[in-house]
Amino acid sequence: MIKAAYLHIPFCEHICHYCDFNKVFLKGQPVDDYIKALDQEMKFTLSEFPTDSLDTIFVGGGTPTSLNEQQLYTFCESIHTNLPKSEKLEFTFEANPGDLTKEKLQILRDAGVNRISLGVQTFNNELLKKIGRVHQAKDVYQTVDQAKKVGFENISIDLIFSLPTQTVQDFKDSLTEAFSLDIPHYSAYSLIIEPKTVFYNLLKKGKLPTPGEDVEAGMYEMLMEEMEKHGFNQYEISNFSKPGYESQHNLTYWNNEYYYGFGAGAHSYVNGWRRSNTGPLRKYIDQLNNHLLPIFEDHLVTKAEQMEEEMFLGLRKSEGVSITRFYEKFACDPLQLFANELTDLRAKQWIEVQNDNIYLTKQGRLLGNEVFQAFLGVI
Repeated sequence: MIKAAYLHIPFCEHICHYCDFNKVFLKGQPVDDYIKALDQEMKFTLSEFPTDSLDTIFVGGGTPTSLNEQQLYTFCESIHTNLPKSEKLEFTFEANPGDLTKEKLQILRDAGVNRISLGVQTFNNELLKKIGRVHQAKDVYQTVDQAKKVGFENISIDLIFSLPTQTVQDFKDSLTEAFSLDIPHYSAYSLIIEPKTVFYNLLKKGKLPTPGEDVEAGMYEMLMEEMEKHGFNQYEISNFSKPGYESQHNLTYWNNEYYYGFGAGAHSYVNGWRRSNTGPLRKYIDQLNNHLLPIFEDHLVTKAEQMEEEMFLGLRKSEGVSITRFYEKFACDPLQLFANELTDLRAKQWIEVQNDNIYLTKQGRLLGNEVFQAFLGVI
């Protein structure tokens, strides 16, 4: 059964130097047409692939809160009309500090949104400028304060480390500022330089002074220590929360469960099929105006692929992969299926097997991608 939905708003008022998501400058874009097309996609999809109720809805981007107040209201109404919701719904909106006004916060709150995720990245104003962000540290405090006043308790912020010229001390200073916000959830990712970004072009020209792998590893180790010291549980490689505030939506991905993906360039996993939507806005809108689902490509996931995905997605979680759950899903024992890989990874002390769980060691978390690759193309 499908229990989660992701909705993509591709509009941004500014494009960050590291971002490779499907996004466009807001100015001059057919925003109202796009919201209508999203409404159509939800209608068509739910009629073809119905579900009883959703436990999580996540609106990402782009910058969802770049919509004006009327557009935001219309979009939230569309979600409310089209998507069936459970009583325990986690409803998240991504936002940028500084562009989330009190009025927009109230619209979201009235629409049932109960979780806000802010793209903070760093509290160093010089670094914010270097990475193409337009907010400053003061905007973060102001936005979090406003969100709390409107009634939001479940607030998360994203941080990035291993930024150009960033030092371990600078990242530690950002963490100190982050803890002062008194919020229940943090996500922290190392910078990945993707093709078709400003940073990628600078790197190719030798003009991007990144800290290097050793410094990056030091930042990550310090991150884990500081989070533990402040009472945050590392429930996934890059995510930390107070008890009960884990991102239920992201756990859908790591548990390898089905989810809808709505919007230009969005991905979905429904009834065994992984699909990606058309990326260009006008093409996406035109397909829906012609009563067609905007599918760009789809792939029926084989049982072998499902089992491999179960391993490398599940290992992202601190609790790892449940052997019992794996057997219930696939009628197969992962300890036998991946015996050679598990033996090798245990010998390297990158994973551990205990009771019902296969999980990464602390050293394994530092080398996560190498661990995950061990399960690709095995079966």
